[in-house]
Amino acid sequence: MQKFMESTGKTEEAAITAALEKLGLAREEVSVEVLELAKPGFLGIGGTPAKIKVTYEAPDEPEAPVVEEPAPKAEPAVQAVPEDKPQTPVAAAAPAGDDRAAKIVDFLTGLLERMEIRAVPQVQVDQEGNYLVELVGEGLGAAIGRRGETLDAIQQLTGYAVNHGQAKRVRVRIDAEGYRSKREESLERMARRTAEKAVRYRRNVTLEPMNAYERHVIHTALQDYPDVTTYSIGTEPNRRTVVAYAPGENR
Repeated sequence: MQKFMESTGKTEEAAITAALEKLGLAREEVSVEVLELAKPGFLGIGGTPAKIKVTYEAPDEPEAPVVEEPAPKAEPAVQAVPEDKPQTPVAAAAPAGDDRAAKIVDFLTGLLERMEIRAVPQVQVDQEGNYLVELVGEGLGAAIGRRGETLDAIQQLTGYAVNHGQAKRVRVRIDAEGYRSKREESLERMARRTAEKAVRYRRNVTLEPMNAYERHVIHTALQDYPDVTTYSIGTEPNRRTVVAYAPGENR
């Protein structure tokens, strides 16, 4: 089913970017209608922001069954708090006895305080020894940034801090509000649509600039796609992935 949302920004492009970040979608997955153009005003005073309408596809929502509710009962004067719902605020956490995890918590706690972001890191270690960090708290949009750029910078700085002076390096992956998994799903959908276009029109399609991780997602999503191959061109930070028509590839 089709859904839509409205967004505002200093410019039309800023309004579109804000909507895409909120939805976790790529530009190719939506259609945009400009409702009001941005007006700068006189000497920067009295201007009005741009207003746009974004239309996108969303899964159909199943109808909720109608359930007859019993008559309400009188609530007791004092209601006990269930044991499985603690009322204490979320605190930073790291695996016990893990010095690197503790260092990650210390570094991120200080960094987030300086950024005035009310969030704390929760650290886990996967089977391959990678450190998976989830930022939990409020105002996490500021920690994510445009297309995850701020989150990538936080992750890079944390990796430098943890691996500095160490003989064995570890990988640190930082996420907030499930942004990375949503972004991966969006990139995979875009990759498949782009591959379909490349095969249909028998031509190569060059995608927008992406960081190394996002390019890896595109390459992985299409590694078994028939009649298509992928490669990257350009230099950072404007390196792009090309989805190329290649008859007989991956068959």
